[in-house]
Amino acid sequence: MRVHAFTDDALADLDAVGLAERLAAGKVSATEATEAAIARVDAVNGELNAMAYADVDRARSDARNPRPGFLSGVPTLVKDNVDVAGMPTRSGTDAWTPRPAKRNGDFADMYLATGLVPLGKSQLSEYGFSASAEHPRLGAVRCPWDTERSAGASSSGSAALVAAGAVPIAHANDGGGSIRIPAAVNGLVGLKPTRGRLAQDKMFRDMPIRIISDGVVTRSVRDTAAFYREAERHYRNLNLPPIGDLTRPIKRRLRIALNTSGVGRSADAETRALTEQTASLLEDLGHSVTETEAPVAPSFVDDFLLYWALLAQVMLTTGRPLHGRSWDASKHDNLTLGLARHARRNLHRLPAAITRLKRANAQAELYYEKYDVALTPTLATATPKVGHLDPTQDYATIIDRLLDWVAFTPWQNVTGAPAISLPLATTAGGLPQGMMLGAAPGQEGVLIELAYELEQARPFARIQG
Repeated sequence: MRVHAFTDDALADLDAVGLAERLAAGKVSATEATEAAIARVDAVNGELNAMAYADVDRARSDARNPRPGFLSGVPTLVKDNVDVAGMPTRSGTDAWTPRPAKRNGDFADMYLATGLVPLGKSQLSEYGFSASAEHPRLGAVRCPWDTERSAGASSSGSAALVAAGAVPIAHANDGGGSIRIPAAVNGLVGLKPTRGRLAQDKMFRDMPIRIISDGVVTRSVRDTAAFYREAERHYRNLNLPPIGDLTRPIKRRLRIALNTSGVGRSADAETRALTEQTASLLEDLGHSVTETEAPVAPSFVDDFLLYWALLAQVMLTTGRPLHGRSWDASKHDNLTLGLARHARRNLHRLPAAITRLKRANAQAELYYEKYDVALTPTLATATPKVGHLDPTQDYATIIDRLLDWVAFTPWQNVTGAPAISLPLATTAGGLPQGMMLGAAPGQEGVLIELAYELEQARPFARIQG
């Protein structure tokens, strides 16, 4: 069943830029926009299960006096793995009783300084480890295009509610594809930025390899571009070229590498055909497309999985000191427990794995000397039904199915390079199928301008028909 909340209210069918312009012109108030968003969330969340925490009193208060800025008064959601003052942070698990955060994390400070009004926090898979949010007690987050399907993960709640029209823009973050995967599943634009592009919470900054990047999911390229422009007004990494104010398609023609073989696993026949259709569109637009193999070491999948598993082990090891007596490790799902067990059994291999993963930066540098952009599908197959990645299954089954589906996104997390998923394809079953474009570190501008060109050439499908 397809569900959405688009209706004739203050939000109408506007994207974030369109709404911001109406707010600035006084055609609608921030209070009206917030009330419409609250009603829309209420209308669809029973089907989607996308909210982790709602704070309508705060949203109404913020809307009465929103912070200044281009996005002032635009309603949004924050993913429930970063701290927002006054809201609990549960990180997709019910293994402890969360308390309201005393202060904003660094990302929330920057995010909310743009003028966005948070309605609450969106749901994710447990700690963001799975590409599908299907918690045994918190429930599955479902795709609004087909509620029998997963909404992806880990930023599933944000993506489901943006796709369904409840809010025009929402926070997402990405440690193995978690901006791009739910964007692909829900028919959205999802840009994972270059490592260090945006302000980030300390927990993510302190990782041995900083694989996690924060960003947003949106329904239009211009919304993503506007967010990064506004974010740069509040946080600027001087080691990276600025993105600036991008509003038009790219002018120069690009050298584009096509890869459908993935990292360890290949795309299925339908996804490969859809990716080749996107490659043909790029050629029709005058770009040069060359088929290539993925520039990764044979050990990459095993090394990344071990590093991912280390994060699970850290979560379990630090749980009681961080969360106190309410901590109950037995409440974790089989994926989290299985990953932690994999890490414990293979700790002796970890130093070499991290060393090899760090070498991927040099591989990316060489790759992007030959090509301006890499084209792959975002995911290797169509979106699975809820239950396919059920975390109550045995660990071996879950991890094998995850690796089959998530075969393209982790490389950019390790290299720190940017990549964007665009809703350029539709499966035979009528589901969105994202196409991913990657570029060298610091080259988000190339991706955004190319995305403008592709959006113009092949307008994105709309959930409301």
